[in-house]
Amino acid sequence: ARARTPTSAMASSSNGPALRPGRPKARRAFTGFTLLELIVAFAVIALLLGLAPVAFGKLMETSQYRSTVRHMLAGLTAARQMSIQTGQSTLFAVDMEKRVFGPQGKMDQTLPDSVDVRLVIAGLEAGQGGGGIRFLPGGGATGGSVDVLRRSGDGVRLRVDWLLGTVTQEPISR
Repeated sequence: ARARTPTSAMASSSNGPALRPGRPKARRAFTGFTLLELIVAFAVIALLLGLAPVAFGKLMETSQYRSTVRHMLAGLTAARQMSIQTGQSTLFAVDMEKRVFGPQGKMDQTLPDSVDVRLVIAGLEAGQGGGGIRFLPGGGATGGSVDVLRRSGDGVRLRVDWLLGTVTQEPISR
């Protein structure tokens, strides 16, 4: 009597294919999520939902800060151009009490609560609750700087040259 001996675990015998290693004998009827998997998934979702308001608040604060810097820079440049074009001096003013700023007669930009402003200006341009920088028709200015600051203390300094009236921007760190 001769018997066939399989040469590998994968080979078949006369009784049919041999069992394959690593393969379960019976399959599960239901393939869903375990309770542990669901708890982990809900914990991750809760963590993300808990962090979303903080991230959104910082995003809004950064957006308001950048918008204020852009509007302030544009206002200073517009006041200089207006002065040169009209041949009359033009004041760029900041009212700290009302929290508004802009060129003379057009103070329509508001300062958000998350942004602070410091002025370094000539004494004759200082007023109650604020002050400004006057641009002259010849291109010069009274000079000074406007510091736009975040709550953290970082920010930018918008510096106005008294001789040429040019506006430059430089970072401020704590």
